[in-house]
Amino acid sequence: MDLYSNLQNRLQAMKEGGTYKEYQYLTAPMSNKSNIEKYNEVIVLCSNNYIGLCNNKEIIQAGHDALDKYGVGAASVRFICGTYDIHRQLEQETADFMQTESCLTYMTCWNANTGVIPAITFEGDCIISDALNHASIIDGCRMVNKKVERFVYKHSDMEDLERILKESDRFNTKLVITDGVFSMEGDIAKLDEIYALCKKYGAILMVDDSHGMGVIGKTGRGAIEYHNLLGKVDIITGTYGKALGGSAGGFVAARQEVIDMCIQASRTSLFTNSLPPVVAAMALKAIQILRKDPSIIESLHKKVKYLRQRLHEEGFEPLEGDSAIVPIIVKETAKAIEIAKAMLKKNVYVTGFGFPVVPEGTARIRIQVSDALSYEDIDYSVKSFKEVFDNL
Repeated sequence: MDLYSNLQNRLQAMKEGGTYKEYQYLTAPMSNKSNIEKYNEVIVLCSNNYIGLCNNKEIIQAGHDALDKYGVGAASVRFICGTYDIHRQLEQETADFMQTESCLTYMTCWNANTGVIPAITFEGDCIISDALNHASIIDGCRMVNKKVERFVYKHSDMEDLERILKESDRFNTKLVITDGVFSMEGDIAKLDEIYALCKKYGAILMVDDSHGMGVIGKTGRGAIEYHNLLGKVDIITGTYGKALGGSAGGFVAARQEVIDMCIQASRTSLFTNSLPPVVAAMALKAIQILRKDPSIIESLHKKVKYLRQRLHEEGFEPLEGDSAIVPIIVKETAKAIEIAKAMLKKNVYVTGFGFPVVPEGTARIRIQVSDALSYEDIDYSVKSFKEVFDNL
């Protein structure tokens, strides 16, 4: 069988199994509502626009100003002619916000994770990763030197983590990696306990807080602030493409030695263009807005609590957690996709996730709460969920 016949057969099997994914094309800015071709205006419950900054006028203006000043982009990597003063401003602001010594920006947090992990681990080191870490962390771990040993501990299982740490005395560096907020579960990592174990066994702690930064913690500094660990976590990665304006970009924030090694050795920085200055300017403005008015975090938390309350009132049992991710388990992938399609017909845009994004038998509808949503949007959406589930 040739490549194309093989692909056609596999794609057809996905369609017949109800797991085939199709794009929806939006024609308006991201907010509490947007427009989708064929469906017109819909309430959006599947965006990472957690604090409603995607269509913020100040951020848009910052983008216009940067576009006029810097043009479209550098057409270069950082170490040649792709570093602008706006990169330094964003990196300094990010490091200060996350209370680290230094910072380096990347095109995405995927690039940050797959860049930093191989850059700072060497023969004689080991990596210890949570079983439900994001795919970018998994790929970053796969890219390390073949003489770096890799271990996986059961999801948020501190006994299993400690078992591995106890057995890792022979390694030079023990790098423990976890998401801050797990994107499919919505649960927050037990960073206080993980940090204590890292201190006890002399390990380095790395946290990807892409779904925590701008979402949890009193001032939006993420899972690290949530657990009162600001200034204590060794390495933080995150994104500007979710809560912080939703455009693009990722970062590594850490001690200067880590950043310097990333500059010298991370392939996702050395061999790809720098973050466009216009994107850097918008990300910078997003952080400044959050620092100026952290009350938007409190407002988001109230809406998350209200959505959970309304779901429980209608008989739903979403996975528990304090993040803005609220999953409802439906088990079968085809069922999750069917529900998402039915909700779209009611003008509510939500996404169903199944295998291989989540393990077999744990397919879900993942609701993401944005501060842009009104309470009326939430009420209508929950009412629509009830109607769709009752008619399954």
